[in-house]
Amino acid sequence: MALRHVLLDVTPLRSSAPFRRLWIGQSLSALGGQMTAVAVMFQIWQSTGSTTWTGAVGLAQAIPLVALGLFAGSVVDRVDRRRFYLFTTSGQAVCSLLLALQGFLQDVPPGGVLALVAAQSCFAAGGGPASRTFIPHLLPKHQLAAGLALRRIAFQGAMLAGPALGGLIIGGLGVGACYVIDAATFSTALYGAFGLPPMVPGGEPSRPGVRGVLDGLAFLIRTPVIRGALVTDLAATVLSMPISLFPLINSERFGGSPRTLGLFLTAIAVGGTVASVFSGTFTRVPRQGLVMLGGSAAWGGALVLFGMSPDPWTGLAFLVLAGAADTVSVVSRGTIVQTHTPNELLGRVGAAEQVVGQAGPDLGNMRGGLVADATSGTAALISGGLLCLGAVAVVGATTPGLRRSSTPSPAPHTPPAGP
Repeated sequence: MALRHVLLDVTPLRSSAPFRRLWIGQSLSALGGQMTAVAVMFQIWQSTGSTTWTGAVGLAQAIPLVALGLFAGSVVDRVDRRRFYLFTTSGQAVCSLLLALQGFLQDVPPGGVLALVAAQSCFAAGGGPASRTFIPHLLPKHQLAAGLALRRIAFQGAMLAGPALGGLIIGGLGVGACYVIDAATFSTALYGAFGLPPMVPGGEPSRPGVRGVLDGLAFLIRTPVIRGALVTDLAATVLSMPISLFPLINSERFGGSPRTLGLFLTAIAVGGTVASVFSGTFTRVPRQGLVMLGGSAAWGGALVLFGMSPDPWTGLAFLVLAGAADTVSVVSRGTIVQTHTPNELLGRVGAAEQVVGQAGPDLGNMRGGLVADATSGTAALISGGLLCLGAVAVVGATTPGLRRSSTPSPAPHTPPAGP
């Protein structure tokens, strides 16, 4: 196989100038977002010394996304998506500036900081579904998988570099500087979006309020391919998410050293980055349904091996494998969802995908913690991985349309999208 068919496909960056500008802007903004995540966690811990308060940071982010996401998706399918994204991104930037102000003042109580985090998450609840509609609009269908892989490697790069960079800036300049940098990176996201064409949904616009949300849910229920893809992702994360177990596993295998705790998340991010770099191996495969099922099963299997591994460093290697499998699953799932969703429903389906991606890991981490408290960390890991494998097998067996799902092949002379 030629090397160019194995490595990350950068054709969307070459063929579409609007996509290229959007990708650069969102990549830099994601880096700033990871820096802010570290700054918020550090600030809350410094002011409270409480793990309950640091845990509340995740809730402040997740609750608005889950509560508002589906309604925001309905709005996205009724208005110019570009203008709505500009509005929500501007709102997030303002929240970052307010976080920077309180970071320099150092006299805002923890509850006030979490309120700003929640406000920023409210804007993200709308911006996320809007952003998910852009790639199908900017790229031909046969380039969707490549575009999503590029988006994924930007996310993984931010996960790798953002926390470390944020820690250095906090140590040298304080949390306020992190928030200022994050606010500045939103300007790059806005610049990328300003270059987009108007994006008014085609077809019949979404009905307002609950009716529009129900229309979107009805589409999900009656479309087995998309339903199967989202259920597979939800089952995998709810049944086997391991992050809440990392402190316990670190204590058992590395003696609880804080220097090794970060290695667990780093291992997952490294695996995801490697899979993104070599994403040509799976984005060019037409049967994306089988690719997604295989990636989800590999995620569960890797976690079983991680739980069974007696050697701590071998266990980290299995986490690298899990991170790679997760990226394969996420990219192929996004390809399936966006390929099989009509343009007029992209906002609502994208919102459902965002809710699944947010709520699933949170519930999975809670499940892992409860099982570990009742049994052990190893039992929680192995049982979660086995449950994931079983759920993937059930979905694959009962959803033949998902197994047969394929993406379009490139046209012989497809003109480039955008100027």
